[in-house]
Amino acid sequence: MPLQKRNPLHKRKPLSRIPAIFLLTIAACLGCHKTQAPAKKEENKATAVQPEKILFLDKTKKSGVSFQFTSGRQADHNSILEWLGGGVAILDYDNDRQPDLLFAGGGDFHDKKIVGAACQLFRHQDSWSYQNVSSWALRVDFSHYNHGCQAADYDNDGFTDVLVTGYGGLILLHNQGDGTFVETQRESRLDDASWSTSAAWADFNADGNLDVYIAHYVNWSFENHPLCKGFGKPDVCPPKRFDPLPDTLYFSNGAGEFQDVSEAVGLRKDGKGLGVVAADLDQDQDIDIYVANDTTDNFLYLNEGDGVFKEVGVVAGVSGDDVGIANGSMGVDVCDFNQDGQLDLWVANYAEEPFALYRSFGGGQFQHVSKSTGINALNGLFVGFGTAFADFDLDGDQDVVVANGHVMKYPPTTNMEQIPLLLRNDNGRRFERAVFEEGNYFARAHLGRGLAAADLDHDGDIDLVVSHLHEPAALLSNGAPAGGQWFRVRLIGRSSNRDAVGAKLVLHTSLGDQLRTVKGGGSYLSQSDLRAHWGVAQGVVVSGLTVTWPSGVQQKLDPPSRNTTTILLEPRRNARRK
Repeated sequence: MPLQKRNPLHKRKPLSRIPAIFLLTIAACLGCHKTQAPAKKEENKATAVQPEKILFLDKTKKSGVSFQFTSGRQADHNSILEWLGGGVAILDYDNDRQPDLLFAGGGDFHDKKIVGAACQLFRHQDSWSYQNVSSWALRVDFSHYNHGCQAADYDNDGFTDVLVTGYGGLILLHNQGDGTFVETQRESRLDDASWSTSAAWADFNADGNLDVYIAHYVNWSFENHPLCKGFGKPDVCPPKRFDPLPDTLYFSNGAGEFQDVSEAVGLRKDGKGLGVVAADLDQDQDIDIYVANDTTDNFLYLNEGDGVFKEVGVVAGVSGDDVGIANGSMGVDVCDFNQDGQLDLWVANYAEEPFALYRSFGGGQFQHVSKSTGINALNGLFVGFGTAFADFDLDGDQDVVVANGHVMKYPPTTNMEQIPLLLRNDNGRRFERAVFEEGNYFARAHLGRGLAAADLDHDGDIDLVVSHLHEPAALLSNGAPAGGQWFRVRLIGRSSNRDAVGAKLVLHTSLGDQLRTVKGGGSYLSQSDLRAHWGVAQGVVVSGLTVTWPSGVQQKLDPPSRNTTTILLEPRRNARRK
């Protein structure tokens, strides 16, 4: 039944299926950009630049999005559970080509009983205008304390589903195609009851169906709840006080059911996972996994084919810092920051531990380059969580944002609430911290947690949604330079999984190639837009686009139209890559 007939609040005609054409260009609305006011000066001039070309404006009040994560802090248990926070998923759940928002709700404590708080779904109505449709769209009992939300079309039916992680189990929200979700993890056999944090959807065994990696945290409960102190006062216990919980990998059978293959594929059991990202990190045409662990070695699982993995984090140089020490790692992303055609890794870490930028040299080998690229100039002052790489200023290279906030009531070396970061890429050589005028969201301190990125207003630049602890979520509008060129491509798989997770896209320009990938997971507890996006500086000529699909099919295409979204359908093929 069409969506608009099921509920009168839906006024736009949904796109239930994309026509079977190879190339469809959709005109996008080109928004106006406001001029950046002079930025406030900062003492550390060597590591800060004035953001002449970029300005994030807080659109939350205008948007109608009124949401605050429920942590249970008021119960004063000082539990590690209440400090992880929650994420946000950006998805088009009703196929109207507009970005909708789903927030993880969290939970509360009734004495020592843990109860869940409902997720909230906001449907896009107009530019920076959303409607809360949770009461009728989410036909779900959110009984678990929930953290993460990962959106993907796991059954290839053309409608985006959502996996919600948390303490007590998973919740799989199956999109019914009529504007509503129902709970289906029991039927799907996703029976993981451990404390789960982030997750990554990807086709790890190359059968055309999305599988899912579930990161788990630590073995905390009220039966294992030691008393910890900071500055002589009760405080949250660190993760080192608890044993790790093993992660889980589920393979899909293509019929909506999943099988736990964690033992068969060789997963380790000693991580304390908070972030996970899936992409072809060694460029051998299968999907690898990188896990950000809290105080234990980070994992790099290289796929040896058909979903069999080998963990090589130490050998590959990505298990810890530049001397091999494990960090407190949370947020994670992949990018090609120096435009050499290799996917690099990025990890947001704990205070007094530099954020980690690992440069790829190909073949699954990396080098910790935070010092040489200026990342260490942040001086380890921040506790980083949600993070995302994108070309925020449309100059042709990828910048990075980080949402920060401590996990202790009484941190010894820095503040509990912290300002977020925008690190601007200087042509792949160094990153410089942008400073903002007083009053801007990026100049105020927050307890940042989940973060997702997408072009929310269709003006060609990448906006942000951030979920916090103890304050409402924020929607931030990017003001990239007026007249900046941008390109965006949405892939729809046919032999591959429909979301084309694992695809690689290379935009060929007169200043070199720009690599993007459709990744699974990333950031922290959150889901960013799956569409590939490029900024291209004025005067740069784009000569073509090469797409390598997860199935192995490669397309070489003419340049896509600039300042529009191009939808590309995967060509049919007779035989699947083995």
